[in-house]
Amino acid sequence: LISCFRYYNSLPPISKAYGTLCFFTTVLVQLQILDPGLLYFSYPYVFKSFQIWRLFTSFFFLGKFSINFGIRLLMIARYGVQLEKGSFEKRTADFLWMMIFGATSLLVLSAIPYLETYLLGIPMVSMLLYVWSREYPNSQISMYGLVQLRSFYLPWAMLGLDVIFGSPILPGLLGIMVGHLYYFFTVLYPLASGKNYLKTPMWVHKIVARFRLGVQANSPVRPANTGPTAFRGRGYRLNQ
Repeated sequence: LISCFRYYNSLPPISKAYGTLCFFTTVLVQLQILDPGLLYFSYPYVFKSFQIWRLFTSFFFLGKFSINFGIRLLMIARYGVQLEKGSFEKRTADFLWMMIFGATSLLVLSAIPYLETYLLGIPMVSMLLYVWSREYPNSQISMYGLVQLRSFYLPWAMLGLDVIFGSPILPGLLGIMVGHLYYFFTVLYPLASGKNYLKTPMWVHKIVARFRLGVQANSPVRPANTGPTAFRGRGYRLNQ
């Protein structure tokens, strides 16, 4: 139990917060404390009935306890954590901005006819997996101990498994689309043109500094002197 607590406490703040919210949302639904009908995203409910919370809760429900739920939660724990601790090390604000950009993009895409998706947690996890696969394209992955493949192809393999097991293909596909959009504008296009049009906004830096969420190297904002928070990472004060 102590080792589990230490492992949990060692996780980077954004992945830890997101995974925790997803887990406890499903627990509350499974215990019938929370009605899943109140979680899914719907523009009519948001703008006509002013159920604003649906803009957020749809990202935290990965379905009821099942193999698919377990796989998605493990993806956050493995690939999201590795991404935040590796490519985004000391770049907590950038990682948070990636999540915000992904969530906003998925909300916009869900307004397009034939692309409506009511539970956006699955595409969000798919986006994380896609960005990870681009950052670590040559890692070798074993799928259920049966097939070895390069990590670059993992998002597409998971999409294929969704089809095989009868799950909708659209959520995973939307996540890949948004993940590629983010990777293109933050990595590929800047490498080709020298310009980055998707820089992390100042207000995101301020959120990370205010709540001391991890570390942002060369941050333009000095961390606030606040007490400990629930998802505080291994942060420290940066000298200006």
